[in-house]
Amino acid sequence: MKKSLLFLFFILLSFSSSVVTAQTEFNVDGVIVPRKIEFKGNTLQLNGFGTRSKMFMEVYVQALYLTMVSQNPDDIMESNTDMAIRIQITSSMVSSGKLTKNLHNGFEKSSGDAIDALRPRIEQFKAMLSDKIVEKDVFNLIYNHLDSSVWVYKNDVLKGIVPGFDFKKALFGIWLSNKPVDDDLKNELLGKTE
Repeated sequence: MKKSLLFLFFILLSFSSSVVTAQTEFNVDGVIVPRKIEFKGNTLQLNGFGTRSKMFMEVYVQALYLTMVSQNPDDIMESNTDMAIRIQITSSMVSSGKLTKNLHNGFEKSSGDAIDALRPRIEQFKAMLSDKIVEKDVFNLIYNHLDSSVWVYKNDVLKGIVPGFDFKKALFGIWLSNKPVDDDLKNELLGKTE
């Protein structure tokens, strides 16, 4: 009896530890999406993730990280807390020119009348993405509430910092506004998958 209880305990312990391990990251078509990312000593939690497709081809896997998970896109965009967008390129068809053009179109949609005030910073941001882009490149776009700016990383290398809460709102609005670049991806980032 004691041996069978001990065996059962061992099985349950093995199962629970494998579940905990499985939840530290997610695999999306070969892309590892971490459950958490660290920024300036703060931990950001995965809110949701999904893929961006164009012309029946997946071009990148994207994830949204927040200090507190939320399914309300307006609250996220209006929040002055640390948050991040992580983008991993999954197609060799993605170039710097194509990515910046698509992001520019997203800014146009998400910022509306505020686009003129944002234009110089959008150009600054696009310049940070002008290096050659290859499959598996990872971009982390992290909003730092302490200096109200977006820190742009490519493969863990800081490319630059773009100031302004209004810029952050427009940037996150590319995927979360009422006119997102992809409705399905918006729902995935919000954790509203079916």
